[in-house]
This record gives sequence, structure tokens and C-alpha cells, in this order.
Amino acid sequence: MTANQFSRRTFLGGTAAGAGLLLGGSSLLAACSGSEPAALTPVNFQLSWFDSVQFGGSYIAHQGGYYERFGLDVSLVPGGPGVSPDAAVAADQALVGISAANFTGQSVADGAPFKIVGVAMQKNPFVIASLSDNPINEPKDLEGTRLGMAFNNQLDLELLSELNDVDISKIEVITSDYDPAPLVNGEVDSLLCWLTDLPVAMTVQGIDNTTMLFADFGYAVHSQTLICTEDSLANKRDQVIGLLKGDILGWQEYRTDTDAAAQLTVDLFPDAGFDLAAQKLQASEQLKIMFSADTDAHGFLWFTDESIQDNIRTLAALGVDVTADLWDRSLLEEIYADGPVLA
Repeated sequence: MTANQFSRRTFLGGTAAGAGLLLGGSSLLAACSGSEPAALTPVNFQLSWFDSVQFGGSYIAHQGGYYERFGLDVSLVPGGPGVSPDAAVAADQALVGISAANFTGQSVADGAPFKIVGVAMQKNPFVIASLSDNPINEPKDLEGTRLGMAFNNQLDLELLSELNDVDISKIEVITSDYDPAPLVNGEVDSLLCWLTDLPVAMTVQGIDNTTMLFADFGYAVHSQTLICTEDSLANKRDQVIGLLKGDILGWQEYRTDTDAAAQLTVDLFPDAGFDLAAQKLQASEQLKIMFSADTDAHGFLWFTDESIQDNIRTLAALGVDVTADLWDRSLLEEIYADGPVLA
């Protein structure tokens, strides 16, 4: 495939991930729990985006009956651009939701009673993606180039530039759709996107690309965070712990066989138009940002005091003022009392 043959259609047919695709899929998992035993407590788990292997560990937990082990009949509710997990949790429409520290931090600043109780992505998924024959390897490389991105990422670019002594006036910012076509067709030199979507779409199409993670250059914002309300922590603590335990078991299994997680996703959503190769690559790429030395030492979803302070500083620079009280690690400490692997 030549550069000028790469179109939005070829991209949308290949992959779906957490930052900006216009691909909707009916959630089989939100509606398939009718035969569960009456003793199970029904709860909703609000996902942050459309169905895809981005949530593969949760699909494994659901299909494997891992939530049921802890007395829960969990419905996995898909998200999308018109869905706010924070709002769903605040309205008691979901016990737990998947959000991000910047969104939840702003909600708390506005008076919402949320706590972050787990962090699935140990590194923020924002990257600068470029073609490998003209790579952006570090922020300074952006000077003198054309960057395609959404308008609402301006503050993120400004912070990355400030953290790395980049003269942002030397970057030509071009507002673009969330699509690899502008890069592949030579309209821009790089794109601001997620590690697990546009680069995956290009790789599957045989287009060599290079990614530069914001997280490797000082940008610390917890993403794919699990949130609940203070009321749920006080009055539904066992349910929240049960959901976390079931999810952890699913993600532990995901880590051992990402191809199986991709196949499960494709099988669960046959009408979504997923490309198995793209789902497999996305599933494996997620390992880079969902597991770390900290999760190896303490368990999946773990977050450290140091990472909290890094987030507080980054969020302040983005105009969101929070304190360490936004995070609550007590549930994870209880879950992993006997070690970092849940049996």
C-alpha cells in the first residue's frame, strides 16, 4: 500500500482503541448475565470506550466467571464519546468506572466524591507517532516540524514542551482528524495519539512507524484508572473489592496470552468489524504500559506514592489542582496482603 492509498476507511476497518475511533459495537457482555444465580449481586462496570481488546482482561474475567467468585453479576457497559464514566459512577449507574486522573481530578475539584482505587495503565498512552524514515525520537525533534493533533490536546503539548525545553513556537500545529492518513500521506510529520491505536493501524498496514511516549519525558497522568465514590468505599466496600479481584484475575491471565485475549474480543463482538491481526497487536502493545516493575512487586492496578506526587505536579500544570486524597490504595493493600499475584 502506497502512502496516498491510505484512507480513513482503511484505518477504521482495522482497529479500535481507547482514544478516538468512531467504531461502535453492541456490548454482548452488558446483556448476557440473565442466567446467573440469584445470589449474585448485579453491578455495572462502566468502561471508558467502545468495545475492543483495550478491555481484554475484563472480558476474560467476565467469560471465566472470575467476578462471580466474589458474589458479583457484573455487566461490562461500553463507553464512547458521549459517555462519561465519572457521571455514571456519580449517578450510581455503575459501581466502578474507568476514567483518567485528569478527568476525575477535575470532577473532584467540581465537588464530586470520587476516589481512584486502581491504575491499569502504568504509563500514560499519549505518544508522538512518526514515520520511521523521519522519526521523532525526543520532544526536541518536534521543532521545525508539522504536528497533527486535536485542538483539545494543546495543553498537553504545551506541558510536554515546557518539561523538555522545547520552543513550541517552532512547531507547526495542524488540527487533524484522529486518523493516520495525514501522516502517511505527508501532510504532517507526526501525530499526537495513543500508543495502542493509530500506530497499530499503520503497523498492520505495513507502514513502519516510530512512537515517543509522553510518559518517558516527564508527562505523568494516570490513565485507565478505576474509580468509585466515597459512599461505595464506605458502604459497598466488599463489592468494590470483589470487582477489583475479578478484574485482576482477568488481567493476570491476559498478560500470559494476549493473542487469546484478542481472539476472545473478536469472538465476542462479531458485528464490530474487528481485524484479528490489529487486535492481537494492540493487545501486545498494551503490555508496555499496563505492567511495570511496580506491578510486578505489588500487583496489577498498583500505584505508588511517588507516582501520585508526579501526577499532582503534572495535573497542576494542566490546570487541575488535586491532592493525594484523590487516590485510595487501601483496597489494593488488602487484596495483595499475601503477595502481588492473586490466586
